[in-house]
Amino acid sequence: MRILLVEDTHDVGEAIIRRFETIGHTVDWETDGRAASDILDFTEYDLVILDVMLPGLDGFEILKRLRHSRNAVPVLVLTARSEIDDRVSALDLGADDYLVKPFDFRELEARARVLMRRRSGGEATNIIACGDIVLDRANRSVRVGKREVQLKRREMTLLEILATRPGRVFSKDQLLDQLFGFEEPAGPNAIELYVGRLRKKLEGAQARIVTVRGLGYQLVADVQA
Repeated sequence: MRILLVEDTHDVGEAIIRRFETIGHTVDWETDGRAASDILDFTEYDLVILDVMLPGLDGFEILKRLRHSRNAVPVLVLTARSEIDDRVSALDLGADDYLVKPFDFRELEARARVLMRRRSGGEATNIIACGDIVLDRANRSVRVGKREVQLKRREMTLLEILATRPGRVFSKDQLLDQLFGFEEPAGPNAIELYVGRLRKKLEGAQARIVTVRGLGYQLVADVQA
């Protein structure tokens, strides 16, 4: 999904971006706290990974402003301070989870998956199914019936978006926002291109991507059609 990373330590930020982009997520990275707070005023994200010690505006103040504006985006706080008071402060201000530095990137990914599952409807599993399409978010694999399907990064992300809420219509703009970051230019036909590729790879499945003219796309299981 689309993630905002607010982290001013460059080696940590670069490592986090590599990990999440490898598994198909779009990551926008900001190193200044005030700039990050401004971005959150006009951009919708599925997850915010927020460092505490930042130039411009610290993570606690960003979190306070975010919740004051009634923005419910999941926030995972990163802190180098292990004192219990700091962790309690983060949770009381509205953080959904926290992780103390240094951390194992596998744990960061796992915690992010939990928060994004809650965001998308509260599933208690990494498995998403629609018809006979089964997507495993933990190991980034897809099967149609007994057949394994090889998907590229953005194809996987597109399927995850649609399959998480089967039947919901997603507009092209919504899909563009989640598939491409600020630094990634997308052509006017980018969504049609990825939808076409995904449809071809899912041929024969008991679910299909439906074009709702003038509105967008939805994933519908055949038994519900």
